Amino acid sequence: MRKLVFFAFILIILFFAVPVKGVGQQAESADDYQVIPDEAIRLRILANSDTEADQDLKRTVRDRVNEQITVWVKDIDTIEKARELIESKIPDIEAIVAQVLKEENADIDYEVEYGSDISFPAKLYGPYLYPAGEYEAVLITLGEGQGANWWCVLFPPLCFLDFSNGTSVAAAEAEADEEDVQEEETEQVEVKFFLFEWFGWS
Repeated sequence: MRKLVFFAFILIILFFAVPVKGVGQQAESADDYQVIPDEAIRLRILANSDTEADQDLKRTVRDRVNEQITVWVKDIDTIEKARELIESKIPDIEAIVAQVLKEENADIDYEVEYGSDISFPAKLYGPYLYPAGEYEAVLITLGEGQGANWWCVLFPPLCFLDFSNGTSVAAAEAEADEEDVQEEETEQVEVKFFLFEWFGWS
């Protein structure tokens, strides 16, 4: 009889110990995901392709452009000033890209544009979610622009974070679902073995 009472007690504990994924948890996650200000200017660079050479070229362009823009915006404190400065510097950015392509003997076209309707895919970076959408940004397209992209936030300066190292939302959700299933299976096995031992079953 004691074993049956204890068994019921264990079931009650397990029932209340299981976290419930509800609306409150979703709202909390949504709050945690805000890290980029609403008024921000991004930089996105599209590689020609996913070949090693094209990706290396993208990173070289990234380093040179980011190095210069960081100097330009370091003392700017308003989005209006940042917009005015970056827009005036587009010819300089084009010159930097052209110089890199020349140094690297890369015979491809390029385009530099600045606008408020630059498309970005959804991305997870650590605990932060960056939803897909159109954002204000400087877009550098190398060649066909068919390769993996790199992006950061120019203003306020967040280019020390390489957001492109994040995970696509679809991949992250699939990975999370797989981890949940594995964890649930492990818990079920452990509980089952414990109860078997308690009742003397094999």
